[in-house]
Amino acid sequence: MKKIFLLLLLFPIALSAQTFKFAQVTDTHVGGATGADDLRRTVLDLNQQQDIDFVILSGDVTEFGSDAELALAKQILDSLQLPLYVVPGNHDSNWSESGANSFRKVFGAETFFFEHKGFQFIGTTSGPNMRMSPGQIPRENLVWIDSIFQVHGDRSKPMIAINHYPLDSSLNNWYEKIDRIKARNIQFALCGHGHSNKLYDWDGVQGIMSRSNLRAKDSVGGYNIITVTADSAFFQVRKPQAITEDHWLKIALKKDIDPSKNYKRPDFGVNQTSNAKVAWSYADHGDIGAGISTDGKLLFTANTVGDVYALDLKSGKKVWSFKTGGKVYSTPAYHKRTIVVGSSDHFIYGLDAKTGKLRWKVAADKAVLGSPAVTKGIAYIGASDGVFRAIDVRSGKVVWTFDHVKGYVSTLPTLADNKVIFGSWGNGFYALDQRTGRLEWEWHNGHANRMFSAAACYPVVSNNRVFIVAPDRYMTAIDLKTGKTIWREKQDAYRVRESMGLSKDGKKVYAKTMDGELIGVPVTAENMNVSWKAKLKMPYELAPTAIYSDKKYTFVPSDKGVMTAVDSKTGEVVWTYKLSNALINPPLVLKNKIAVSTMDGKIMLLTY
Repeated sequence: MKKIFLLLLLFPIALSAQTFKFAQVTDTHVGGATGADDLRRTVLDLNQQQDIDFVILSGDVTEFGSDAELALAKQILDSLQLPLYVVPGNHDSNWSESGANSFRKVFGAETFFFEHKGFQFIGTTSGPNMRMSPGQIPRENLVWIDSIFQVHGDRSKPMIAINHYPLDSSLNNWYEKIDRIKARNIQFALCGHGHSNKLYDWDGVQGIMSRSNLRAKDSVGGYNIITVTADSAFFQVRKPQAITEDHWLKIALKKDIDPSKNYKRPDFGVNQTSNAKVAWSYADHGDIGAGISTDGKLLFTANTVGDVYALDLKSGKKVWSFKTGGKVYSTPAYHKRTIVVGSSDHFIYGLDAKTGKLRWKVAADKAVLGSPAVTKGIAYIGASDGVFRAIDVRSGKVVWTFDHVKGYVSTLPTLADNKVIFGSWGNGFYALDQRTGRLEWEWHNGHANRMFSAAACYPVVSNNRVFIVAPDRYMTAIDLKTGKTIWREKQDAYRVRESMGLSKDGKKVYAKTMDGELIGVPVTAENMNVSWKAKLKMPYELAPTAIYSDKKYTFVPSDKGVMTAVDSKTGEVVWTYKLSNALINPPLVLKNKIAVSTMDGKIMLLTY
């Protein structure tokens, strides 16, 4: 009897699990050159397989996450005759006109959990949502995992985890999921993203990346068939309507993760000697993709659970919260007791700043991801329906609309010279008359690829010039009056991207490079004359967050949760503080303090 009991303890998988097969399809990129056709061929092939139990589609279902691409992908997948479990990838969420809201509407959810023949399967999304940065499992997904594990408390059941990104440092919070699944009987984890078949070790967890479904340079695409036996898992490439290849990988099923082994985790040691101190901190239950505004007593922000809320500036305590019907990336704007904010639920809201109660709302035809800029009682805000609106803040009445925007708007417009200046994710860049909405001028970067749009940067205006940076790595100076290009330059030594700002004295345009440097260009220069450079060197850096200054310091955000204050004259680093390991959102600079939020839901008031 003792021998039988010992065997049960040593070999729980072998005695409970049954052999089964499932398919992993990934990186279908519907909307790309061959994505739809390759997926149709794969669906037809899967319907002809007699021994596959279900299909997992592990992200990058579409090329840009557009509503049209998602609808086409769903139409193709509706003909699949097998159970399907889907999670989004970065292409479904980073450039999504719906703010990553349509994916869960089309497919029913952005996560999944189910049990099959003794195994548990858990899938999460990995963003980044609406920002160029390392991937990130949303805070609300992690809260969801905790709730799932609480309900399904049997830790002995073998588990397989799915995420689009690898569970490594390409996700800024990889350790959050790794630590959770390592507390269970995790056998292996699956991902896509890299478009190739590869075996990894993720903090002791066996990780397998799967090839893309795209044909690429081949005549047909492909997917993986995974066979799970009592003690092993086999991975085979299936070429649709052609051949199933011999297995390229065999792994053993066993729980052999050493719990005593330490793995690399983010280092917060810099905070021990920082001149910045935390006055208070607040932890949200969702991601935060918005900036912060204030009326002097309250701070206003929003999260991707759909909440717009106010925190007490002195204590950080929540004062009120208003629930919208979609994820919110719009930074709330304050004007005379009214908060104006957009939501991916297709509405622009006017809320009472003291109570959070609804005063008015304006409907759009699609998500509202842009942030409002307010002057003289008028809020200017862009949406995803090709329409830019001017709204009276007091009444909620639409003053005018401009309905010729190419692509969607996700930026904060710049107000200068009675113009509203902004870019869109369709290579559009516009200057509208603030009073009438009439197009003053339109500038184009010459690209056909929308990924090069000057749509994430907050345009800077000084010396009658508009300055922008974009993913094509050009810095451009545009004549404020005419929209003509004054100069446009790309320097390999300074790979600018989307993060920029203006010095407090208006004399320098700041830009952060992909190599973690901060440069300054005089606003009077006739080319990209890098005459100032901070003594700052961060690692490879993608955060598109705007750069702000006060009279003494310039504040530089990073995609790894680090805020740095630089002396605006000398370029010396004054202090550095690491809030989290996630991207920093647009901060709010106050007198001798700064309110900062990170994408993983942390808010801190730093004093210095």
